[in-house]
Amino acid sequence: MVKVEIYSKKGCCLCNKARELIDKVGSEVSFSFKEVDITDSEELLRKYKEDIPLIFINGKKAFKFKVDEVEFRKKLRIELIKSSLSRMQSKKSVEQKRVF
Repeated sequence: MVKVEIYSKKGCCLCNKARELIDKVGSEVSFSFKEVDITDSEELLRKYKEDIPLIFINGKKAFKFKVDEVEFRKKLRIELIKSSLSRMQSKKSVEQKRVF
């Protein structure tokens, strides 16, 4: 499953807009979602206070400040395809081991 994370903080209007868009797409496309409040950690706050919202897809930085819906959907699709191909290759590898 594709994993989407947003680094944000309370009271951030750009964060709220990004979360709304992610929720909208999430109602149509399946992915896991996690929100990280950077104010819960001094290290995260120091590292990201000027860079939120920050959105990661499968651990890779995908967006900073603004999320474009078309691009977000495209990146999700790519990750879903990669995930499916990886599962297919793993399944094929297991089947080949059974033959030998």
